[in-house]
Amino acid sequence: MQSYGGRPAPLVSVLPVVFLIGSLLALLIVGGTDLAGMLGWGVLLLSAALALLLSRASGTLSRRELVSGLHTSASQVLPALPLLLLIALISTTWMLSGVVPALICYGLDVINPTMFPVLACVVSALVSSLTGSSWTSVATVGVAFMGIGGAMDYSAAVTAGAVISGAYFGDKVSPLSDTTVVAASTCGVEIFRHVKYMMRTSLPAMFITLLVYLAIGLLHRGNMQEAGGETIPDALKHLFVISPEVLIIPAVTVALIAFRVNTMLTLGISAAMGLIGIFVFQAGVVDALGGAGGIAQALWSGPEFTQVPELLSRLAQTSGVWGMWPTALLVLSALLFGGVMIGTGMLASITAAFTKRLRSRFSTVGATTGSGLLLVACTADQYLSLIVGGNMYGTHYASRRLDSRLLSRTLEDSVTVTCPLFPWSSCGVMHSAVLGVGAIAYAPFALFCWLSPLMAVAVARFGRQKGD
Repeated sequence: MQSYGGRPAPLVSVLPVVFLIGSLLALLIVGGTDLAGMLGWGVLLLSAALALLLSRASGTLSRRELVSGLHTSASQVLPALPLLLLIALISTTWMLSGVVPALICYGLDVINPTMFPVLACVVSALVSSLTGSSWTSVATVGVAFMGIGGAMDYSAAVTAGAVISGAYFGDKVSPLSDTTVVAASTCGVEIFRHVKYMMRTSLPAMFITLLVYLAIGLLHRGNMQEAGGETIPDALKHLFVISPEVLIIPAVTVALIAFRVNTMLTLGISAAMGLIGIFVFQAGVVDALGGAGGIAQALWSGPEFTQVPELLSRLAQTSGVWGMWPTALLVLSALLFGGVMIGTGMLASITAAFTKRLRSRFSTVGATTGSGLLLVACTADQYLSLIVGGNMYGTHYASRRLDSRLLSRTLEDSVTVTCPLFPWSSCGVMHSAVLGVGAIAYAPFALFCWLSPLMAVAVARFGRQKGD
């Protein structure tokens, strides 16, 4: 089998990626998002095995390089696992302590159903901009908006798409964001110059996104759902004590993030405060679940309320720590696939083919965008994709006298904001688990995420050549 500079040839290297995407599409067609989510980890492992077999057949497989690739992938992906555990705890404790029910009740009082998709996007963007964290935004205000949207009879996919669009706009343009810092530093660009330069593509993409969400709101004809003949707020008040005091918990969380406290510590404190809040604010919930033992069981596998209307039970349902197991399995499988693609040299072979015949500014940005999408698909991780992409194209941009800000901006447009669109990526699996909506379902409505790479290419083609 043909090799390419000591690596498998590009046409050979791309086969595992084609197999991965084709298999997931086939599962989607046959069994929908549930089947694709359930078997996605197996498809990733089969894709990794195919990459190993093809590399071995081409005579380019190196044990040392393979171990190095797996180590590189693991160093980026494994830190996400304890974060997933803490986010699962926050999701459950914030529900049972009354934080999410309070946000739902107050939100229903002040939010106009017509403006709901726009507000879900804008508020998520503001939280992410202030905190620099899309994950935290989705896991906190995002969960509240899912409840509000459900009560307003909005599709869960629409609500999740609006939340994720806003969260990733804020994450992308915030100087506090780790992905923004990584993209700027990898390309040698000062952080604030990088953020300012991104506005050329980010603002138009967000403007179009909000216009579409406004149209969705104007066309929405759903009715406010009821639980057992009552409005959602009244029904929630039978189960939870709704009071402003419970909002101390998210307020402290936002303060910790704003002061740049370590993410793990911040999430740990938030989960602990939520747990304490259950016993301080929600004595009725403690009794309904059977005391401390029932609370422990709810943290592990999610709460089960049997003497409440079905809609209310669904609003108050979380999956607990055990519910994150399929997500963790998908993350580990993505780790192996990404490590194999790096360690066999297949990823380098594919990306080298992208740069081989680049001449114009437009073709370079187009190739960078395509490479960014491919990197996310293969590595399932934003940080690794940003670093690899920056190192891969840095010399080419310099040789073509292209602004390094153009490289950092294009990487953000094609990597940072598209990661949640891939069901097997760390972002995709986290958001699906927390919001209860599969990435394949919410992707069409996460407008900002897929408009951004299109805007990157459009601006490169039609935008001004300098200072755009």
